[in-house]
Amino acid sequence: QVQLVESGGGSVQSGGSLRITCQYTYRRSYMGWFRQAPGKEREGVAVIDSIGSINYADSVKGRFTISQDNDKRTLALQMNNLRPEDTATYYCAADGRPPLFRFSASQYTYWGQGTQVTVSS
Repeated sequence: QVQLVESGGGSVQSGGSLRITCQYTYRRSYMGWFRQAPGKEREGVAVIDSIGSINYADSVKGRFTISQDNDKRTLALQMNNLRPEDTATYYCAADGRPPLFRFSASQYTYWGQGTQVTVSS
């Protein structure tokens, strides 16, 4: 059974860093991070497939880094140079087939409960 649990969220000042982690029971072919701010749609942040191919949203390129450890069954997102606009609930997502739209939340079947990230100016 696929289960995803996020951890590591918190509050940080603008320019600071956080590392959030997704612990999973079974890896799926496509996994990644999404985020959702109050009143806004859930948006893709970074996706990585089973062989390590990565895609980032333009808004986080150069600041965020996604990584995986298959032996430990974890997916991580290192977030540097955080900005107030990064404030959101961050979710880990997974699916077993190539998504038609990589950053579309509707393409993913499995989801964690989310972890809150708050960035103050």
